[in-house]
Amino acid sequence: MMTRSIAWRNEVDALGDVKVPRGAYYGAATARAVGNFPVSGVSLPLPLIRAMALIKAAVAEVHGEMGLLDEERARFIVLAAEEVASGALARHFPVDVFQTGSGTSSHMNVNEVVARRAIELAGPRLGTWTIHPNDHVNLGQSSNDVFPSAIHLAVVEAMRDELRPALERMAGVLEEHARAWHDILKLGRTHLMDATPIRLGQEFGGYAAQVRMGLEALQRSTDALLELPLGGTAVGTGVNGHPDVPAKACAVLSRRTGLSLRPAHNPVAAVAARDALVHVSGTVRSVAVAAGKIAGDIRLLGSGPRGGLGELQLPALQPGSSLMPGKVNPVLCESVLQVVAHVIGCDAAVVQGGLGGVLELNTMMPMMATRLLEAVTLLARVVRQFTLLTLVDLRPVPERCAMWLEQSLALVTALTPALGYDKAAALAGLARRSGRTLREVVQEEAGLEPHEVERLLDAAAMCAPDAKRVGHGGG
Repeated sequence: MMTRSIAWRNEVDALGDVKVPRGAYYGAATARAVGNFPVSGVSLPLPLIRAMALIKAAVAEVHGEMGLLDEERARFIVLAAEEVASGALARHFPVDVFQTGSGTSSHMNVNEVVARRAIELAGPRLGTWTIHPNDHVNLGQSSNDVFPSAIHLAVVEAMRDELRPALERMAGVLEEHARAWHDILKLGRTHLMDATPIRLGQEFGGYAAQVRMGLEALQRSTDALLELPLGGTAVGTGVNGHPDVPAKACAVLSRRTGLSLRPAHNPVAAVAARDALVHVSGTVRSVAVAAGKIAGDIRLLGSGPRGGLGELQLPALQPGSSLMPGKVNPVLCESVLQVVAHVIGCDAAVVQGGLGGVLELNTMMPMMATRLLEAVTLLARVVRQFTLLTLVDLRPVPERCAMWLEQSLALVTALTPALGYDKAAALAGLARRSGRTLREVVQEEAGLEPHEVERLLDAAAMCAPDAKRVGHGGG
């Protein structure tokens, strides 16, 4: 088998000579990192590279306007950074996720690619550092403020563009079902045991409310990510940076992204700790758990079709068994539950990463960024598919709901205000032992008028009890 030979160019940095692939836009710092971290074979998420490039463009634009960088250099840096942000040069970002904890390796990767591409756009011979990755592209910046700023930006964009729309659509479909299925009465269940009646619409209204509350929680938690550590440079003190740049750069970034970005009110804390990421990750986990609860319930309510609850009919998406003909499984429900488990694992990694803030810097940032972006993206995708392929075409089975409701002994709960707990329990026990329905036993044994029996056992009234019904607590 023939192997493809790689042509190399030689570069020199503070540590000596370095071989770099001849066609690569990156330079010595990136090449050293590629050699040092052949760990996972997975590079940083492209949204994070995009965010770093957007920051480079914004800062260069501000530096040019303020006369801190000559306008020509600034203009070509902006053009190159915008090209990187577009994803056009994605193959030039090979550094592994598990690298130096500050993200310096990938940050320098961005600086080198932007510088070399800017040189190319400007016209000089490739490899002549008339635009330097440190002196010009990284002017007034540090990995310690740029990288966490990029994480914030990438996560907020992923929330806005992927997760929130997916959850909004999910909530909307659940609300449609809640309205359409309001009149379908069914058996409620607690502890997986028969409980008092509920409307199918109420059940789905509860699911919709879970998603809406999750959306509100995401909005609250992501507000902290709109604060960028940009301008804090090495340890939050802003050394080597101009004090006016952070606010001006945030204004440019806000214009380019449509987000209301602002400099961190305390740059020292913003550089040293990743508390906001930990908080957001926990919120994403909570939303995922809610989605998992909904998917698990729908899988259970659709179980059967003959040996399970069978109150819902799930769309048939694919054959469910290599052995049993005709079997159809709740595959998207199971996909959701697997993603939820993965999101919980990502959150655990982010929490552990938050403990990597030691003195003036967190050194777990590449891993934290990757896991949080992964959690957001996977949850958004599976929620989108679950909504499209399961929730939209979900159908109720009203006759099955009515059957379980009529056979339930839990209707006896409505008799306790009239008969007392002990007598109601005795009637339920009699129905269970005799195999008769509760309605039949009450009509024969309770000593109540027929119209009173019908009033007390009215399932619809139990779903919205009035003040005349005195409730008793319990599970």
